Amino acid sequence: MKFPISDITPAADIIVKKKQDENGNLIILVSAKNLAAVERLSPSKNAYVVWVITDNSEVRNIGQLKNLNVQTTSLQSIVPFMFWEIFITAEDYADALLPTGTEISRVRFSK
Repeated sequence: MKFPISDITPAADIIVKKKQDENGNLIILVSAKNLAAVERLSPSKNAYVVWVITDNSEVRNIGQLKNLNVQTTSLQSIVPFMFWEIFITAEDYADALLPTGTEISRVRFSK
């Protein structure tokens, strides 16, 4: 699924893939091309954090987008719960417990 174009990082092309493994966990792969360096945002931040909203309406940090090279960044995560929404924020800390930074983009899945 493709994330909508972000007003904050309009050149970014962000996609998410999810699939279920043999144990019932969900494998999530988020990849972004041309995502501006997080320190170049105004105000600058330290990490792009990926969040999910679970079926129980809990917001969970599933990890940080890691730079693979200048043009590509990605995150692969395995979660033991279902979720229906995923979004990315620019945060001061990669281990934030709640999203407080600027939202970059958001995608909803069918329930």
